[in-house]
Amino acid sequence: MSQSDTLAASCRQTRKLAGSRWLWLTLPALLFFCAFWLLPFARLLQIGMQADRTTQHSGYWTVISQPQYLLSLLNTVLLSLAVTLVTLLIAASVGCFLARQRFAGRGILLALLTFPLAFPGVVVGFLVVMLAGRQGLLAQISMSLVHERWTLAYSLVGLFIGYLYFSLPRAIVTLVAASEKLDHSLEEAARSLGASQWRITWDVIVPGLQPALLSTGALCFATSMGAFGTAFTLGTDLAVLPLTIYGEFTNYANFATAAALSVVMGGVAWLALMLARRLAHRSAQEVV
Repeated sequence: MSQSDTLAASCRQTRKLAGSRWLWLTLPALLFFCAFWLLPFARLLQIGMQADRTTQHSGYWTVISQPQYLLSLLNTVLLSLAVTLVTLLIAASVGCFLARQRFAGRGILLALLTFPLAFPGVVVGFLVVMLAGRQGLLAQISMSLVHERWTLAYSLVGLFIGYLYFSLPRAIVTLVAASEKLDHSLEEAARSLGASQWRITWDVIVPGLQPALLSTGALCFATSMGAFGTAFTLGTDLAVLPLTIYGEFTNYANFATAAALSVVMGGVAWLALMLARRLAHRSAQEVV
């Protein structure tokens, strides 16, 4: 056997050992994926195909044909979109400001802005009740001014406030880090060419933050779609998907519709994540 044949055989043996090693390394991850995601999701899909206890039709058909479920889906999507847009607007402004300014107490301010990261959704809901509930700060102020209690906590407006409070710290952390990596020389060049601050923001800063905005927005939307703790604290009568799903399988034992609603909610969130990934990939290709 020649030296080249020996070398080729050695390379093949090395590749075989490397492939075997990678198989054993990925096997635990594959088992975990199958046990905790693939099999439960397959079971969820199957249950959704069963007959609804009320309509006697498939859970999926019931979801798309009954007005109350369509309303719940519409409310959840619109609420999540509103939370995402407002979160990105506030977090991008705060992120750019904190990334560019250095002042005493900046670290403390950033820590305070991100402190709600430690709170679960139930605590966030309780804070909204303390702010805008029947005995909250807003109700006390309105009572002293106009002798009428203003309450927002037990409505979609209160849920919007809770989701916004829950989402902002996560978005601020990401966008502060992204803003610190922006090339400020591009802004100076645009300013020297006579560009207004609005044009600089739209043509320089926003494209630079686009990957972070897309990823943060997608995660914010997906989180708002399925957030349960805050919604449950603020009231079980709100027509949003997490509470609708909870009511279907706890109050009515309607597992088919609950499973179908869960699949629909997961599908919408997955589409948002996929769209953000596609847009980020396209943006990266345009830059290259």
